[in-house]
Amino acid sequence: MIELLAQAQEIAQTTTPTEGISGSIQGGLGCLGAAIGVGIVGMKAAEAVGRNPDAANAILIQSIIGMALAEAVAFYSLFL
Repeated sequence: MIELLAQAQEIAQTTTPTEGISGSIQGGLGCLGAAIGVGIVGMKAAEAVGRNPDAANAILIQSIIGMALAEAVAFYSLFL
């Protein structure tokens, strides 16, 4: 454990303030937001199918589009 802390301190001293964990935080929060968005879309789709089972195909199509748009946020945060 002490060795890991020593390595972390060496890395912190060698990196500039603009480097480091700022990109990781951005990517992590973006992926977290995407995961929450996909979960909400899935929850609401299951609720909608439970209320109206005859519209399951239309709900499936809309939920897939919604999940794809929510996942796009993760790619934007990772690559931009």
